Amino acid sequence: MCRVRVLRWLTRGAAAGLAMACAAAATGQTTDGKPEAPAAPRISLMALAQQSVALPPAMGEKAEAPDVSGQNPGLTLAEAEQMAIKNNPHVTVARLLTMAQHQMVREARSAELPTLVGSITAMDAANASRISAGTLTASRLFEHAGAGGGLTQLITDFGRTGNLVAFSKLQEKAQNASAMATTNDIAIAADQAYFDALQAQALLKVANENVQTRQTTDTLVSQLTKYNLKSTLDLSFADVNLSQAKLLQLDARNNVASTMAALDAVLGLDHPVNFKLLDDEQPLQAPPVDADRLLRLALQQRPDLVALGYAQQAAVKFSHAQRDQLFPTISAMGTAGSVPIRPDTYYTSNWWGGVGVNVNIPIFNGFLYTAQAKEASIRAKAAAEQQRALKDRIVRDVQTAWLAANTAYQRVTVTEELLKEANLALDLAQDRYRLGLSSIVELSQAQYQQTDAAIGNANAQYQYRLALATINYEIGVTP
Repeated sequence: MCRVRVLRWLTRGAAAGLAMACAAAATGQTTDGKPEAPAAPRISLMALAQQSVALPPAMGEKAEAPDVSGQNPGLTLAEAEQMAIKNNPHVTVARLLTMAQHQMVREARSAELPTLVGSITAMDAANASRISAGTLTASRLFEHAGAGGGLTQLITDFGRTGNLVAFSKLQEKAQNASAMATTNDIAIAADQAYFDALQAQALLKVANENVQTRQTTDTLVSQLTKYNLKSTLDLSFADVNLSQAKLLQLDARNNVASTMAALDAVLGLDHPVNFKLLDDEQPLQAPPVDADRLLRLALQQRPDLVALGYAQQAAVKFSHAQRDQLFPTISAMGTAGSVPIRPDTYYTSNWWGGVGVNVNIPIFNGFLYTAQAKEASIRAKAAAEQQRALKDRIVRDVQTAWLAANTAYQRVTVTEELLKEANLALDLAQDRYRLGLSSIVELSQAQYQQTDAAIGNANAQYQYRLALATINYEIGVTP
């Protein structure tokens, strides 16, 4: 009964002033007939989670016209990944190292091929000289000129060269897999930067709408205070809330600029480009239900694990090559040439040549070969343990990513419901405050909860999409 009487008193005693103030807030005009800022629109879930927004001008600056000249190019997630893979210097470095490793295979294989050298020699010596020092031996101290060549061919070194060639080939495969792993690293970095930028833009939209909502409330309270329907304490609360909303807007604007700069860096751009991010408006898909299948895929196709497997096999081959240094090396040699200018006393023909076989047998070199073989064997065992450690880490990362995706998916549903409830609570709080049934503290709390719910829902949307991209990264899916 008391509440009904209060309502009747408000209706009879203050109907004119209250109706004028409420109507001014609802229609966008003040009681003086001056236009007022439009009422804040409702915060839409689709607008927060699936639409990209342009960076608004700073407060006090003139808003720029919408971009229709194509100066801000559109960019989808797939295009961002491809641009990052094409332009990022880390990917280029990995590919160049792969090409360099291919040349090392050819270097190792060269030991199996023959070595052919040619020589041209001319010398003027004192007659009947026999004493010399340095590179000119006494047997060559004749006036002569000639040309010839030498050929050396490895017959066998009991597997050392073959193991070195296999080692280089496996190293090339490992480097190729490492380049693919680098590509995946850059792709997931591009995904994260892209979703961070979209999330920052969504939060900026929330901040802009929050400023508009609190500006409307501040204008309403100002009018009610002008007609002595509200106290100056209410106006002080409204002013504080508006200032807090503007601070949130400033932080959100700065976050948009910083995330766009991070995206430009991942894309390999040396100058800032304000892309218009084209968000995918398709509904969110549920996360995979079979974690064991994800684990099997990860252990089969993770490029970093494949690279470490090849590296371990290469280490085994290299240990065998180091062991094979203890075996003899058998080579064939041949040489032939012509000496058109020669002393007739010592040379009866201008042609010379010969063939032979050379056997090098290592006897003792201070245990060098033994130590090198032992070192290589130990390093091969260490590479095997590193591979096992990476498998364990992959199992953990895949399981963690799968759990994080499921939790993020559940958060999307919860935050959507929370946003609906916060919107309803804000509507009721605004109606109660306009009717004088609540204080400015209750309205401020409702506005804060609605803003927090909108921010949480925007965060949940993009964190879940990033969680799905992380699962693809963990199982080794290459873009």
